[in-house]
Amino acid sequence: MHRAVRAAGIAAALVATPALAQEVTLLQKFKDWTAYAAGSPKVCFAVAKPTESNPKKIKRGPILFYISQWPADKVVNEVSVKMGYPFGDGAKTTLTIGSEKFEMFTKDEGAFVEKPDMETKLIEAMKTANSMKIEGKSTRGTATTDTYSLNGLSDALDRAVKECSG
Repeated sequence: MHRAVRAAGIAAALVATPALAQEVTLLQKFKDWTAYAAGSPKVCFAVAKPTESNPKKIKRGPILFYISQWPADKVVNEVSVKMGYPFGDGAKTTLTIGSEKFEMFTKDEGAFVEKPDMETKLIEAMKTANSMKIEGKSTRGTATTDTYSLNGLSDALDRAVKECSG
């Protein structure tokens, strides 16, 4: 199983079911981003919810953007998005930050960056911008656009990295 899929499940439990959230420890909130730690082996992540989702009147599950740390697997800054709906086979999503576009592959309800070097480039772009948007299309053909604030990202990411490097 893809590590990001596991992280998405942990954080979705946090949002959806307070009883399951006991496995997840809130580290600190920084504006629109929050740092968490969970599990054994330990995983740490910075997470945000979109500030705007369109179209507004459709039913979706939790929508979350993650940057995860997996020290046991020596993985740093793994990017994933829980879109709140299933994708069709081979679907792609596009993440836009300013004039830069990043294509992501999909699996189930998640969107992921294929190559670690692209994750580094994406996170660097995120750190210098105020917002980003991700566009996807559900298996039913509904096109969505989610906008995320990047206020607090650097601090939440630093806190997650610090927690998992100690």
